[in-house]
Amino acid sequence: MQVSRKVQGLGYAAPTALFVAVFFLLPLLLVGQMSLSDWPLLAGDRGANAPENYTDVTDGTLFWPAVRFTLLYTAIVTVVLLGLALLLALLVQESRPGAGFYRTVYFLPGALGLASASLLFWGLYSPTTGPLSRLPQHLGLADDPVSFLGTPTSALLSTVFLVVWKFAGFYMLILLVGLQRIPHEVYEAARMDGASRAQTFRSITLPLLRPSLALSLLLCVTGSLLAFDQFFVLTKGGPDNSTVTVVQLIYREAFQRMDLGTAAALSIVVLAALLLLNALQFRGLRHADES
Repeated sequence: MQVSRKVQGLGYAAPTALFVAVFFLLPLLLVGQMSLSDWPLLAGDRGANAPENYTDVTDGTLFWPAVRFTLLYTAIVTVVLLGLALLLALLVQESRPGAGFYRTVYFLPGALGLASASLLFWGLYSPTTGPLSRLPQHLGLADDPVSFLGTPTSALLSTVFLVVWKFAGFYMLILLVGLQRIPHEVYEAARMDGASRAQTFRSITLPLLRPSLALSLLLCVTGSLLAFDQFFVLTKGGPDNSTVTVVQLIYREAFQRMDLGTAAALSIVVLAALLLLNALQFRGLRHADES
């Protein structure tokens, strides 16, 4: 019976294990080999050249600016997105008339693909045909159409607005599930003890919502560090390479400079940084739970 259960368990796990091996482990090994080789896009493997690809990554003129911009973008998006998502979750937490409608409306942008949403906002931001760029002019607040993507700061903030609009409902749903798992008896006991709304939120809601906040933080930070679609569609890294992210740099190395070796080395560096960051996040959350 024990042998039969083990064989049955292996049978259940085999499809997933095969999927992971074919679509993750083998490509990862290939990327590792590329990162240690001179591997032009159209010529194939020309032999090992380690560690030249890794030194070329850090010596590139766009590497450190791309790292700084990606970290800045991640910090802004994480704070704004999770703050707004928590506010929306608190607003629709109670079962009242219309709550289901507002939950659906807030979540609806999340059903749109990121590339499609970026293309939509590119049209809205367009200084020639976009309604948003001409709105300040029609209101008498500007003499000319506003160029939302014309300066580094405006391009960053415009992209942040797109991402917040797109994902606020998704993270609201995660936090809403966490809020609804908090027993109402805890809030009733706090009200009987004379606790204010601020005290209840600080001492009850936030501590009991920590697992949902941790999941949201992990997903938001990881997704922001891997940002590509929104900047590729909206800004193409401009103006003047001011909005180039690390993943865009990988794309440029691979498909514009035709150097798969350097692109693979940069991919390995990004993967190692993500693993380290996620490990630090899990460790910090574990210490917070223990304390």
